[in-house]
Amino acid sequence: MTTFAELGLSPAILKALEKTTLKTPTPIQAQAIPHIMQGRDLMGLAQTGTGKTAAFGLPLLHRLLDLGHPPGPKNVRALILAPTRELIGQIKDNFEVFTKGTAVKVTMVVGGASLFKQAQALSKGTDILVATPGRLIDLLERGDVSLEKCAYLVLDEADHMLDMGFIHSLRKIAKHIPLKRQTLLFSATMPKDISEIADTYLRDPIKVQVAPPGKPIERIVQGVYFIPNGDKARLLETYLKKHPGEQALVFGRTKHGSEKLCKLLATWGFKVGSIHGNKSQNQRDRTLSEFRGGELDVLVATDVAARGIDIPTVRHVYNFDLPNVPENYVHRIGRTARAGAEGTAVAFCAPAEMGELQAIEKLLKKPIPVLGGAPWSAEMVAAAPKPGQNRGQRPGGRGGQKSGAQPPAKPQGQRPGGQKPRSGGGAKPQGGSFAPRRAEGGGGAKRRPG
Repeated sequence: MTTFAELGLSPAILKALEKTTLKTPTPIQAQAIPHIMQGRDLMGLAQTGTGKTAAFGLPLLHRLLDLGHPPGPKNVRALILAPTRELIGQIKDNFEVFTKGTAVKVTMVVGGASLFKQAQALSKGTDILVATPGRLIDLLERGDVSLEKCAYLVLDEADHMLDMGFIHSLRKIAKHIPLKRQTLLFSATMPKDISEIADTYLRDPIKVQVAPPGKPIERIVQGVYFIPNGDKARLLETYLKKHPGEQALVFGRTKHGSEKLCKLLATWGFKVGSIHGNKSQNQRDRTLSEFRGGELDVLVATDVAARGIDIPTVRHVYNFDLPNVPENYVHRIGRTARAGAEGTAVAFCAPAEMGELQAIEKLLKKPIPVLGGAPWSAEMVAAAPKPGQNRGQRPGGRGGQKSGAQPPAKPQGQRPGGQKPRSGGGAKPQGGSFAPRRAEGGGGAKRRPG
C-alpha cells in the first residue's frame, strides 16, 4: 500500500491529510492502520519519529466518525494516555490537524494546569481524551469525568507507561473502563518484562514491529566520550561552540543537576532553557515554544520531561548524564534526525557510568564508537562514587562558591580527608558536582506521575 486512501480511511480524514506534510504512510502506519480499523487489539513497536501518533490516531478517528452523535455529559469515547505533559500536547496538536473539518472533539488534561477549567471542558463530554495518568485520576475521583462508555484505550510510550512508576495509576484507571474495549499499545521499545505486563491488558493482540526494539534511527551518528564527571561541562561547551546556531538537546539525570547545568551554560553566553519536573506547566510550555521558535539554541532536559519533544530542527543530542534505564537512551537520541533530517548523539561517560554504557550497548547489540578518552578500568569504576553517594561537597553541593560562577576544574592536590586524587574518575568539579543525586521519578517516589 502506498497511499492513505488505499488504507480505507474516511474521505473526511483524507481531506484533512491533504493539508499536512503526510503524503504516504510510514511502515508502522501502513501495517497498523488496517488492523486497528478492523477492531483488533494491537502492540506497535517502531523507532521514535516514525509516525506512531498517526498510526493509532487516524484509524481511531475513522471509527469515531461512524458514530454520528455527540457523547453524553462527562463521557469519553476514547482515552489516550501518555507519560508527560509535552507528549500529551504533541498528541493533541496532531489530532487537531486530523479532526479539522469534523465534529470530533478532542480534550487534553495534564497536571500543572487548572483543574477547574479541565473539569469544565469535560462537562459536556468529549470524543477523545488525551491525558496524563495523575491528572485523570484526580478528575475521576472528583466525578468530573466518566469512562463507563470508553470503548478505546491507547497507551503511547507504553514501555514507560507500564514501568513501576505508572503501573499503579494505570490499574486504577483501567477499573473505570469497560473490559469490552479496543486497546492499543505503541512504543519504541518493549522489554520482555514490560511486554508480559502489557499482555494482561490486551486481548488476542496483533503485534506490528517495523524495527527491532532499541534500534536507533540509522541517520543518527553516535559516539561516546570517556571523561571525568567534573570535566563534562567544559567538554559540552566545546561541542556547543563547534556548532553555533544549530539546536541541541542536553539530557541530565536529575532536576537539580539539569537546572544547575542550564544556569552555568547561561553564564557562558549560551541561549539556553531547561525543562524538568520542578518547572510549572506554563514555564515548560514557554521554554518549549522559545526552543521551537529558535529563540533558544540549547535545551537541557530530564528523561521524564523530555518525551514527546518533536522539533525537527534539533541537530545534536548530548547525554550529559547516561540514563540508568538503557531504553531511555533510544528515546533521547531519537529527538534528533526527525522528519528525514540527520543528527548526532554524543554520550559523556564518567567512571561511575560504565555499567549504564554497557547496558546501552547490550540493548543496541553493538558498541558505540569512541570519540575521546578510553574505557575506564575496573579499578576506576570500583573506586568511583555511585549516584546518590556523598562526593565530598559541602552541604548544598556548592563548596562555598556561587553556583555557576566558575567552570568545573580538573582535580589537583589532595582530596577531602587527605586521600590522593584519583586519576580522572573521582574529579570533583568546582561549584558542586553535576552528577545526579537521585534520578528524577525514581527511588520509589510516591509523587503521582503526570
